[in-house]
Amino acid sequence: MKFFTKEVQIALVAIFGLVILFFGMKFLKGLSIFSKGNTYVVVFDNVTGLSASSPVYVNGVKVGTVTSIDCDYTHPDKIVAAVGLDEQLTLPQGTRAEIVSDLLGNVKLELKLGDVTAARLAVGDTIVGGMQSGLMSKATGMVPQIEKMLPKLDSILASVNALLADPTLSRSLHNVEDITAGLTTTAGELNKLTVSLNRQLPAIMSKADGVMANADTLTHSLNTIDLASTMAKVDQTLRNVEQMTAKLNSNEGTLGLLMRDAELYNNLNSTMAHADSLMIDLKSHPKRYVHFSVFGKKDK
Repeated sequence: MKFFTKEVQIALVAIFGLVILFFGMKFLKGLSIFSKGNTYVVVFDNVTGLSASSPVYVNGVKVGTVTSIDCDYTHPDKIVAAVGLDEQLTLPQGTRAEIVSDLLGNVKLELKLGDVTAARLAVGDTIVGGMQSGLMSKATGMVPQIEKMLPKLDSILASVNALLADPTLSRSLHNVEDITAGLTTTAGELNKLTVSLNRQLPAIMSKADGVMANADTLTHSLNTIDLASTMAKVDQTLRNVEQMTAKLNSNEGTLGLLMRDAELYNNLNSTMAHADSLMIDLKSHPKRYVHFSVFGKKDK
């Protein structure tokens, strides 16, 4: 009778499959298959999101796995989690464990090591755990404020919809298009003007050089003038004018006497008056002063 009958073969295959399934499940959970590692106990008030097989990290490096999570029935407000860590890892006293979750919902346990110079924790010691006050916790705290803002957001969206439905906005946008087209045309004209100025710039610069040359010539001519001699002549002329003015203001000379002697002025006026009377009488009775006769009459 053969030992490896079909029934025995089927049983062996089933047992082997169960063994493979067991170790496969542990492998998929991240648990060590052949080495148990060092186990520590972490006490939490709340383990929301944390589960058995959640990874344990130290400074971004995976060092173990959460093996189990149980409730401490003697202290219902406490949750006890067992973590299996690498045998080579030693934890200093003061080490804390924090539950960390990212935006994708992945949860892990992060160990915050204590002072490296402190004494080491023994395998199986208790570690204080808690939730990390990170981005997700802050986002959770913002939820009530967001709920209060929702009615205001609805009102703002309604106002925006009303504004977008207003035909005035459409006309304004068309006006903006017209303004933009006008600005484009103006820019083209400015470009043409700039090109024209660039072409005329050499001629303008040459004329400017000619003006500067004339200015230099004028400056040179001014520099060649004998300014001292000219000013001396001007001073001499002014002295002559002063002398003439002084003579006119004095009683010397005819002009001075005429200007300052009242008697001479009155005599001249009287003489002019007599001369005027004589001329009037001469015009009225010329025969008194002119005697002419063809036959040589006697004078009366």
